[in-house]
Amino acid sequence: MTRRPRRVLGGVLAGVLVIAGAGWAVGSRLRSPADEAAARQAPAPSLVTAPVRRQKLTSTVAVSGTLEYGSPLPVTLAGAVGGTAEAQRVTRAPRPGRLAEGSVLMEVNGRPVFALEGRVPMHRTIAPGTEGADVRQLQRALRRFGHGTAATGVFDAATASAVRRWYARKGYRAQEPDLTARQTLDQLRQAVQTAEETLLTDRKALEAGREVRPLKVALDHARQDLAEAESALAEAEQAETTPADEGRLDALHQAVRAAEEELLAARQALAAAKPEDDRRLLELKAANAERDLESARRAVDLFLEEAATTRDARLAELRKAVRTAEEAVLTAGQALKRAKETSPLRLKIANGRRNVASARATLAEYRRTYGVSVPPGEIVFLPKLPARLHKAEARAGERVEDEVATVTNTAFMVTGSVGEAEGRLLKPGMAAVVELSDGRTYRARLTAKGPGARVDRAADAEPGAGTVPVLITPAAAKGLRAAVGAPVTVKIAVGSTRSAVLTVPVTAVVTSADGRARVRVESAPDRAQDVEVRTGLTAHGTVQITPVRTAALKEGDRVVVSDG
Repeated sequence: MTRRPRRVLGGVLAGVLVIAGAGWAVGSRLRSPADEAAARQAPAPSLVTAPVRRQKLTSTVAVSGTLEYGSPLPVTLAGAVGGTAEAQRVTRAPRPGRLAEGSVLMEVNGRPVFALEGRVPMHRTIAPGTEGADVRQLQRALRRFGHGTAATGVFDAATASAVRRWYARKGYRAQEPDLTARQTLDQLRQAVQTAEETLLTDRKALEAGREVRPLKVALDHARQDLAEAESALAEAEQAETTPADEGRLDALHQAVRAAEEELLAARQALAAAKPEDDRRLLELKAANAERDLESARRAVDLFLEEAATTRDARLAELRKAVRTAEEAVLTAGQALKRAKETSPLRLKIANGRRNVASARATLAEYRRTYGVSVPPGEIVFLPKLPARLHKAEARAGERVEDEVATVTNTAFMVTGSVGEAEGRLLKPGMAAVVELSDGRTYRARLTAKGPGARVDRAADAEPGAGTVPVLITPAAAKGLRAAVGAPVTVKIAVGSTRSAVLTVPVTAVVTSADGRARVRVESAPDRAQDVEVRTGLTAHGTVQITPVRTAALKEGDRVVVSDG
């Protein structure tokens, strides 16, 4: 009986509590008009501050560029290779990579183009008797290669011999006088001989007085020699080949026919091959027979070319003999005509002496420049070797025109550009840091800016309007080789404090109407006082400050950057 009243009392209490809680909740949500107006007002303003820091400040200019090898130098040939005016065609193109002194840069018409160290550019043919700084450069290079010759600056016989040995060691023949030069030498020799013979004839005629019989005999002999020379020339012009050449040509044709028969037999054997036969052997025989036939035909072509060349040379010699004989006939006729005139003959002898002396002097002068020479295109002098052949402009089969290659040194460089405003802050010699994409950094230095920093002369490499080209050189090459051609970032230090200084955000500094800079230093919550300062270096949104009154500002103080 007693438990039931307790249960009723508990339920009543619970109900009272529920009603009371609901009333409190409703009451808490109900506000008076005054409360609502107060809730809509903006919060009281507060100051946004930043601490005064003491740190070393460095201002930098960032440059985006590409890591490349330094000092690019275009390479051009100074003239013909091989000393000929025929078309200059590349037969072996330059190959990118390391270029050592004395190595063959390329080949033109089968002739070498050597790379030598020197600052005087190749500009002419170096021939016997040539003097100058370019000759001395060549002699010094020959000495470095072990071909002893004095660096006299004169291309003498010893230098020519050293050049001949150097070329031979490289697998080439030095440039010898060509056909035109040899013919000129022969003509000069003949001129001396003719002058001497004429003088001798005149002397004999003078000694014989009016005796003209020897002169008549000389004239007859000269005419006979001319007839024989003309007959030999006519016979040679009618004959395409000599009997010996015809026999050899028949033999070569027989070799071609034999090779054709062998090829036919090999192909028939291959066509008739059975499954059990060694087909690879039959195919090899057929291939060999084809090569033999091609070789036999090529031998016929080569022989015909050689025969034509030999015939042309023979005809040239015979025509020269005819001209010599004609000159001899003319000389003998003149001597005979004037043999009876003693006084004019004496004058002719005097002139003959001068002619002989002149012909001998001309021959001697020509001999001094005759012999081994170095054509202007067969040497390229480069300021520093070894170097890197960075890019080949000339390709095999093409004609040589303008630049053939670009060489660089083994150092590295970074090229880029900055805005004009930043460019005015930069000076050559400033320290810099090169940063690779993987985060590695390397010390460097600003080498040049403006036109002197441009290393690419291509039209599409022109800097944009309002930009300044810059050139940065890393201090060391170790670890950079693998990054050549990759984009890098360079930070150039344009200013730095010697030690740690007081710094604040740039937004904390304001300028009064009188032009003085100041900062607002927090003195109490939401309160600040002005402190006059002098500004210094700015970097990355931070500025160096120095309070006019030293005690007015210290590290750790907070300065206002916004009124909140």
